[in-house]
Order: sequence, then C-alpha cells, then structure tokens
Amino acid sequence: MRTLRKKKTLSSSIKLTPRKRKIKKEKKAPPVEDDDIYKEPLKRIIKPSNQLELTADELKADITRVLTGDDPNRPKNIVKFSHKDQCFKLDPPGLADHMAVHYVRDGCSLHIDSKEYKGQKQRENLKKEAEEKQRKALDEGTSSSANRSTQTLNNQLKTIYVGTEPPPVAQYSANVSQSQIYDHYVSELMMANMGHVENGLEQNHIDNNEEEDEEEDDDGSSCSENDEDFGIRSDDMVKALKIVERLVNQNSQDEMYQDFKYWEDASDQYRRGEGSLLPLWRFVYERTRRKQVTSLCWNPRNSDLFAVGYGSYNFLQQESGLVCCFSLKNTSYPEYIFPTESGVLSLDFNSEHPSLLAIGCYDGNVHVYDVASSSTKPIYSSTISTGQHKDPVWQVHWEKEELGENLNFYSISSDGNVFNWSMSKNELKMEPVIQLKFIPLAKNDSEEMAITGLASGCCFDFNRKHDHLFLVGTEEGNIYKCSKSYSGQYLQTYSGHHMAVYAVQWNSFDDDIFISCSADWTVKLWDHTIGYPLLSLDLGNAVGDVIWSPYSSTIFSAVTSDGKVHVYDLYENKQDPLCVQKVVKRARLTKARFNNDEFILIVGDDKGGVNSLKLSPNLRDLHLPVSDEKPEINHSGEQEEEVIHAVDVGQIQREKMQKLRALMDTKPKR
Repeated sequence: MRTLRKKKTLSSSIKLTPRKRKIKKEKKAPPVEDDDIYKEPLKRIIKPSNQLELTADELKADITRVLTGDDPNRPKNIVKFSHKDQCFKLDPPGLADHMAVHYVRDGCSLHIDSKEYKGQKQRENLKKEAEEKQRKALDEGTSSSANRSTQTLNNQLKTIYVGTEPPPVAQYSANVSQSQIYDHYVSELMMANMGHVENGLEQNHIDNNEEEDEEEDDDGSSCSENDEDFGIRSDDMVKALKIVERLVNQNSQDEMYQDFKYWEDASDQYRRGEGSLLPLWRFVYERTRRKQVTSLCWNPRNSDLFAVGYGSYNFLQQESGLVCCFSLKNTSYPEYIFPTESGVLSLDFNSEHPSLLAIGCYDGNVHVYDVASSSTKPIYSSTISTGQHKDPVWQVHWEKEELGENLNFYSISSDGNVFNWSMSKNELKMEPVIQLKFIPLAKNDSEEMAITGLASGCCFDFNRKHDHLFLVGTEEGNIYKCSKSYSGQYLQTYSGHHMAVYAVQWNSFDDDIFISCSADWTVKLWDHTIGYPLLSLDLGNAVGDVIWSPYSSTIFSAVTSDGKVHVYDLYENKQDPLCVQKVVKRARLTKARFNNDEFILIVGDDKGGVNSLKLSPNLRDLHLPVSDEKPEINHSGEQEEEVIHAVDVGQIQREKMQKLRALMDTKPKR
C-alpha cells in the first residue's frame, strides 16, 4: 500500500511541458452529440375521465366469472309452427346449436383393426411377393417371357443439340393499307363473278349474240354494285367474324364466365332454408329498347341458345315485332334476328328439329322460321285462306302426333279457340281443336255469356304422360281441363283465381300436379283430380309468370310486376320462399325460363332486357338419399370396384311430391 501511494504522489508532482500537454489534448475523445445518446421514452399515465373511483377494499375484492360454451348471440326462444298440432311450439335446443367449427382436416391414418388397413396391408404384401418372385426368376434365368421393348432396337435419344436442322428462313416485306385490302377483295369478286357467268353461258346457250352481250353487260353492272358488300356478306367472312367476336367477348368477360362455370355461394351451408341468385349477364339489343319481352324459350339441343320474343302489352301502342336468338357464348349481340310485321307474343322451339321456331303474333297470325337458314323470312305463315286467329295468339306449343306424319303445333288466342297447325309441303293447315265456352260462376256473369259466348284463352299446357289432356287458363280466372278427343265440353273446371291466369304448367315429374299464376297476386298448386287448390301463395304483386324447375319436383320460380324473382322449394318450406331478389329497377318482370342443363334462370322485363341468374346450391338441392355402404375387399386383397347403382331421379322426385301432397290440407278454405 505504501508503494502505491508513493507512485501516486510522484505522478501528481510531475509537471507537463507544453508539447506533452498538446499531445494529451489531442488524445481526448471527441464530444458526443445529443442525437446519438439513447434516451428512454417518457411514460405518462393518463387517467380516463370515466374511470370508477374504488376504495382499497373494493380493489382487493375477488370477482368471479363463469365461462360456458353457449353462443350468446344465438336466440333461445325460437318458436316454429307445427302443422300436426296446428299451433306454435318452442323449438328445443339442438346438440350443434352452439358449436363453431374453426378448423377441419381429414385424417390419413387407418385403424389397425379396420378392413381398410387389412386390405391395404394385404395389397402391399402381395406386391412385395410379386416383385421378389420376379427378381428371383431374373437372377436364375428361368424367365420364359421378355418385355416387348427388349425385342426391338430402341432409337437413340436426341438432345436439343443433336439431330435438328434449322428451319428455312426467308425475308418478306410488304405494305398493307385499307385500299390494298379493298382492291384484293374486288379482284376476287370479279374472278368469282366471271366464273358464274361462264357457267351460266355453258348451261343456257343462247343463239342470239345480241342477247348474250346484254346478259354480259348486266352481269358486269351487278358486279360493280356488289363490289362494296362482298367482304362483309360472304358466308366465310360472317363465320370468321362471329368466331372472332366470341373470342373477344369471352376474353373481356373472363371473370363473369369463371363465375358462371365455377362459382358456388359458400354461405349456403351456414343458412339452411335460404339461397341467392348471382346476376351474370344482361342481354340487350338496341332495336328492342322500347319493346317488351313477351316470350322466352331455350333451344332443346343447344343449351346455350335461347330465343326472345319482343312485342307490346299496351294494345293502344302496337308496333312491329322482333325475334332475337341470343347465346351464352356471345352476350354482346344476338346470333339471329327475325323481324315481324306485328308484335310477337309467343314462341316455341321444336324438340325433334331444333332449328324450327314457331311464333304467335298480335294480329292473330302464326309463323314458322328456320333458324339454320340464312333467310329472315318465315318458311310457313298463316293466311286468311288457310285460316287464322282473330285476336292475339298468347301461346304456341309443338306437340307430336302419333298417327300424323307432318309436324304440327297448337295455338291459343283471346278469340276463344285452340287450333292445331299442320305443316304440309306448301302451306299450314289449320284444324280447330276446341272452342272455349264461357261458364258463368255467378248470376251476374250470365249476361256476359249471352253477349260473348266464348272465354278468352290466355295460356295452355299439355300433359307429358297423357298427350290428349291439356289445361287452359282464361282471362276470366278459370282453368279448364280439356281433351283432344272431346271438343264440345270440358273434363273439369278449376275455380280459384279472380283475375286473368297468365301461366299454367304441369309438374315436370308428377303428372297429377300443376301450378298456375294470375294477376290477382297469387300462385296456386293444384291436383287435377281435385277441383280446389292444394296451396295458395300471395306474392304481393301481379305474377307475370311461373315455371317449374326441370331438376326438382318441388322447386319453382315466379316473377312479379315489382321486378322481383321468387324461388320456392316446397320440400323445405311450404309458405315462405327460399329467395326473393330484386333484379331490375323501375321495371316489371314478364317472363322466366329455367335452363335444362345448367342451373341458370333467365327473366325478361318490359324494358326489352333479359337478365341471366345463377342459382346457389340451396336453390337446386335435389334431396337425394345418401348411401352409407362401403366397398368390400376380396380375398386377393384388391378392392372391388364400386357398383354405382343408377339412381332413378324421377322416382325420387315423384315420391317427394307425393309426401308433400299427403301433408297438405285437402279441405278447401271458405
């Protein structure tokens, strides 16, 4: 300790020279800036204005909370109407009411004692034995067979560097302008016309040289007139333009086409008993903006093609009509356009000959068009000499006759007649089927019967099983069951509507059930063996059309004058619709049709537009039975192929409707 103190006193007593002081000053560290110094952030505790003032005892008190697995947002007092007891009952809680699934994953492990594991283990053992046996046979040289590939000489593999020759290369340059393209088309037209002239001269040789010169001059003049239209009106050019137009349209609307093919509403699995409609495309043609959609029909062979009839329901403002055939492959422009002198009110495709289209017009005439032909004129038309309706033709329908050789279709009109039209070689032959006699339901209606004598027909539909039976809806609100064999009387009268019946249709699966809609805001379900409705639904507005779905016996759709589409599934709910969706604004819907192959619904409005909608999974549920059987494993360890039993969908749908029919009240309401 003493030695250290001495050194300290010696160092303190030494005096530094000026040079040493300077060096020591240079060795001092530079001053540190304030920004480089880390400063701990200041924390300021602010007391909330609404904080409770608690005492020390209250702060020390323990507060308990009981956590349960119940969902607080789920209602506990749900009641449902029991049709069996005719009263509302409290819905008991279910086992999975408060369960929320956050993650689901299928496992890939098998239980040791299960059949699947034993079969899999047996197949693996057989495979190993076969490989071991084959290996031993090759080692011993006792194999009596060889692969086919060893019997031929394999070609040598080529790489990208060997065995290739460079393609021939040539330089080409040219100028392309609109005038040069036009001159090229004109030259081809001149050559084509010259060839036609030479063929005509060879076939029809004329001795008079002056007449030949005149014909040549005429051909030259016609050639000059058609030069401008050659490039557009040729069949090859029209076909090429259609293909290009479809490609451009599908590329520009790729997201919409993806939704049309693959979109599924995932929320349907969480809301049983509800569905939605996905809007896809709106088909509009510039010449139909002031017209109304009066009829819709899908082509029976080409599922993407449908026809639209344009006319007017305002009888004081009648103009010319139009028929447009649209395709889902090209949503921007119609594929075919057929103008008519009078407004179109109905149309229908032939099932055997899908190119034939029958239409009914406001002036009482019916026409038959061939969509496949290039002509826009009808191939058959009704005339005064052959017979025609005196009032608008509200519906036409192709019907196959068992004994008749010619194609024929039926029509119904406001004049009270149902006609059968047969297509002969030269003209349409008309044959009356039935006259709709007016049957008064009240004493006040007898005066109207004495004046008119006939009921105004609005719609009709033929039974699919019994071809001779058909239903007729009238403007007076009655529905008549008629037969082709009895033209003088009705088989039965159904009274339930109070205003005009706009649509009536048999069920697609059950031949005893049919549905109807009317301007009295109601849709009614009927059994043709009973004279009163089984079910009546009030939609709150005039119902323009109702249509059964082609894939389920209990699903149907209706359109109303407020622009809404109603979709019902009577198997799920007999009173409330699964979906009510507004499609158009400031317009009323007039017609609706289901697609037979895709889950697509098209609806038309009085503004000349047609909207296409895709149904969500809940709106197309077939309610098919689920089989729990598993495939068995044979003694060789190989799994047997699954035997797919052909499920009779039609029989299942008929049984669904029969069960629904048994649950309905069969007593008429007074």
